[in-house]
Amino acid sequence: MVTNRYDAIVVGGGIAGLTAAAYIARAGKSVVLFERQHKVGGLVQTFDRDGIYFDGGLRSIENSGIVFPMLKQLGIDLEFTKSNISIGIGHSILRLKGKESVDEYEDFLCEQYPENKKDVKAIVGEIKKIMGYMDILYGIDNPAFLNMTEDREYLMKVILPWMFKFIFTLRKIKKINEPVEDYLKKFTSNQSLIDVIAQHFFQKTPTSFALSYFSLYLDYHYPKGGTATLIKKLEDYILENGGIIKTGVTIQRLQPEEKFVTDHEGNRFEYSSLVWAGDLKQMYNIIPVEKLNDQKLAAKITEKRTLLKELNAGDSVFTVYLSVNEIKEYFANICTGHFFYTPDKQGLNSVDKTNLELFMAAEITEKVNVESKNKLKQYLEDYFRLNTFEIAIPALRDADLAPEGQVGLVVSLLFDYTLAKKIDDFGWTAEIKAFLEQISIQILDESIFPGLKNKVFGCFSSSPVTIEKMTGNTQGGITGWAFTNPVMPAVSSMLGIAKSVLTPLPSVFQAGQWTYSPAGLPISILTGKLASDKILKNS
Repeated sequence: MVTNRYDAIVVGGGIAGLTAAAYIARAGKSVVLFERQHKVGGLVQTFDRDGIYFDGGLRSIENSGIVFPMLKQLGIDLEFTKSNISIGIGHSILRLKGKESVDEYEDFLCEQYPENKKDVKAIVGEIKKIMGYMDILYGIDNPAFLNMTEDREYLMKVILPWMFKFIFTLRKIKKINEPVEDYLKKFTSNQSLIDVIAQHFFQKTPTSFALSYFSLYLDYHYPKGGTATLIKKLEDYILENGGIIKTGVTIQRLQPEEKFVTDHEGNRFEYSSLVWAGDLKQMYNIIPVEKLNDQKLAAKITEKRTLLKELNAGDSVFTVYLSVNEIKEYFANICTGHFFYTPDKQGLNSVDKTNLELFMAAEITEKVNVESKNKLKQYLEDYFRLNTFEIAIPALRDADLAPEGQVGLVVSLLFDYTLAKKIDDFGWTAEIKAFLEQISIQILDESIFPGLKNKVFGCFSSSPVTIEKMTGNTQGGITGWAFTNPVMPAVSSMLGIAKSVLTPLPSVFQAGQWTYSPAGLPISILTGKLASDKILKNS
């Protein structure tokens, strides 16, 4: 058995864990980071197939006053390009250029729904209002990445005035936190219009988050070399500053009283402080509650474990990766490198869910015939045809990410984990994945990318089950807890975000998508920084 002691242990090598480890290493503390996969990055990955590069998770990087300040504070130089967004419905495409594009978006929707021009105008008015709120919330670099003692003038002239506007704005945002689908019904009875605006968000997404996305689209950037370039820079920074990174390691036991963790090989690692930047259910499940001396602590852990057990992650995604024999200009003439595309404006609420409900009600032990499988396929085809795809084309943002005459497409849509898991339990995963790959190609070929199906020479896909197996995230979650849960087990107010990293465990802090809601890459970075701040303050 190997025994080592560190000032800090970080469990989880996603963006939150890497951020925490970087700041702890920067402070000269001994730190080791453990990652269960054989490379760090979590949901931020870039990989290549035969010279064509794909982003395996995040499609663009949203600054939000967090990412760029973090890199600047750490002294990390990373080249970014603006990641321009386009939106499409049928054969109509809108390229977002700036804030003025919101008026073009109004015209764009009015062309699709001429009978609802008044409704569209009212909805876009709400989007503009929320964009104004976002300008305040993310209008300056996040104070967590500033050294207040070194820049008193900035503190007095910028931060303090901003704080008053920030608090006032949060009160306004709190009033519009009902699910976006319900909120939009106040402005229109056209379900198709509601669907087209809201169906690419997670179920029950708060209005303040969903309708802010027009603003956030304008804040998207793409690092040269792919999104994982950010990961590589942080990884190098940790190692250069004396940190240790161990991949292919699963932490299987956490003893909070004696302050040690044990890995899958039985190696013991002791810590003064620990940052858990992985799945929270896993953290509480690996604590040997029955061996704890502090019964109050044991009770808190049991209570937390019981609470989290029944809670669900937000919808995950099904992603198709396509290698295409086509020049980059073909796609550039149609859309940008980050494209939200809805083939048909009918909307998902028009999909007949009967076949889905029959399948989900079937017992695994039942003999399911070919007819049943075909009915499921029919539902899935309808679901795909009326959904909204998020399409990323890395080579349109960095030409070096694909050879001349070839392009890689990453095509995603929201997909329910429970459905993917049941398909897997029935042993149909390979067949259904192949079916959905072909359906995706067919839909795009018949709509926005004519001729595509004859030019695809490579195709593979991932499902929510794939993500769960790869990352260890509950239900393949990519943005933390579902908004449909009866309770939200994470802090969900920006005023309380400093508390989001706290746990009932002594000297153990949490970071990442499961610690604050709604989550995303900037929030994961911020919680990683806040967790490291707590450790360094207490050391």
